[in-house]
Amino acid sequence: MDSKKVLIIEDEKAISDIIKFNLKKEGFEVEAAYDGQEGLDKALNTQSDLILLDVMLPSMDGFQVCKRVREGSTVPIIMLTAKEEEVDKVLGLELGADDYITKPFGMRELVARIKANLRRTELAAGAANDPSNIQDFGNLEIDMNRYEVRKNNQVLELTLREFELLKYLAERENKVFSREQLLEEVWGYEYYGDIRTVDVTVRRLREKLEDDSSSPKYIMTKRGIGYYFRRP
Repeated sequence: MDSKKVLIIEDEKAISDIIKFNLKKEGFEVEAAYDGQEGLDKALNTQSDLILLDVMLPSMDGFQVCKRVREGSTVPIIMLTAKEEEVDKVLGLELGADDYITKPFGMRELVARIKANLRRTELAAGAANDPSNIQDFGNLEIDMNRYEVRKNNQVLELTLREFELLKYLAERENKVFSREQLLEEVWGYEYYGDIRTVDVTVRRLREKLEDDSSSPKYIMTKRGIGYYFRRP
């Protein structure tokens, strides 16, 4: 299997060097950038399999970089933040980040997160070669095998995490899942996040799927419990 390439966008060179050293030991190719603009340029102009993106960066912060990258790419993004504040984590997820990790972090945890996100991407890429398995929900079509969603015959750009949540719920129509259940079942590995992660991903999905995200027809809320998928 070809080695995977990780782009580290981190302005503290000592931290970047430690991450680079450990990832190379694990067999990854690594490229580094030390400010937001340089990181964005490398993200857009070189082929990376995953991006580690610090929030606090010179010239352009990590949120801006994430937003710009997401305009044209679904590459997995793990946000690095020195802050424990909930708002930073939520904003990163709202802008399309797949995961976040708070400094200081252990290298074993970081490597586990990277491998888990890359593994999900590989599974999705492999599924693209499977025969179509299209589920029709009116003007919404979900190809469960090929990880593709179409609304009114137009392909929707979903991140891998967004698709996996939609797929999980749609395959279990009308069954209500708590946020904790969804974190465990959809995020899969030992996730260190919290239930707001689910809420943010649902909100992003609704913005893409629904005609009116404030009055959803597909992903429904069961007050005080969680979420479920309903066929309109």
